[in-house]
Amino acid sequence: MQTPGSSATVLIVDDEPDSLRMLVAALENAGITVLAARSGEAAIALLGHILPDLIIMDAVMPGIDGFETTKRIKQNPGYASIPVIFMTGLADGRHVVGAIEAGGVDYLRKPVDLAELLARVCLHMTQGRAVQASMASLDATGRLMMATDPQGRVLWCTPQAERVMTSFAPGWSRSDNAGLPDEVRDAVLRLTAPQGGIGGAIRVASKQGTSTLELTLVGRYRENEALIRLHNLDVADDVAKLRAWQQLTQREAEVLRWVSYGKSSSDIGSLLDISPRTVQKHLERIYEKLGVETRSAAAAIAIRIIGQ
Repeated sequence: MQTPGSSATVLIVDDEPDSLRMLVAALENAGITVLAARSGEAAIALLGHILPDLIIMDAVMPGIDGFETTKRIKQNPGYASIPVIFMTGLADGRHVVGAIEAGGVDYLRKPVDLAELLARVCLHMTQGRAVQASMASLDATGRLMMATDPQGRVLWCTPQAERVMTSFAPGWSRSDNAGLPDEVRDAVLRLTAPQGGIGGAIRVASKQGTSTLELTLVGRYRENEALIRLHNLDVADDVAKLRAWQQLTQREAEVLRWVSYGKSSSDIGSLLDISPRTVQKHLERIYEKLGVETRSAAAAIAIRIIGQ
């Protein structure tokens, strides 16, 4: 699959030849590389060969329409982060809602104002690239992160988070279903309810009873996106990995594990039934053994070791 480099690439999906020619010319004159598809089926097939930075989607087309095409695109984790701008000549507000619910980030009324189109393309393309870069950075540091919409559907997740979710709920597949396992979705809906606060956490046990996930609400972005951090609470396995790697004591490994989950010294003291001062003494010995000087550096090492 070819992925565009520094040059911007936009895919236009429109079954009207005149409209397609006008949009292609406007974007190419702005220095943007343009791909074109005359149907939803053709657009999905094209994505198997090249990934654009953004998609401009006509809402009404023969065959599968723009709404259904976008839903199918968003269900594929390889394409889900590509922003989609809808074009619609429909005056009914329900179609605008449908565009957003399908996964669109914006919409334009037909006939399209080309200056407005270019402004919105540049805005959403920049945001889309930032999201992709952030996801890559999060995964490189071992972070288990995902973003969900108000219905509990996955908007994006890091590959490591996807692996943990698959282990937690065998048979679940991000590529087949944009939803979450039932028990996780119910927890997400409670966590992201309007009255829920940033930093709130909920623990969920797997149906098999073999593992537990802790979900923490990290932030809210726009009206329809919540950022959630996952913790795979397999205590014995995490501690064993840390002890074997750097000859830590049992207690040091337990403290380091909770540090890697972002817990404060006060929280760790409560979890392990020791004082925050004792936690700090353990941390001083951990820093010495790991050859680091800061809590964040120790956490980064622990995240990498636990994730192996």
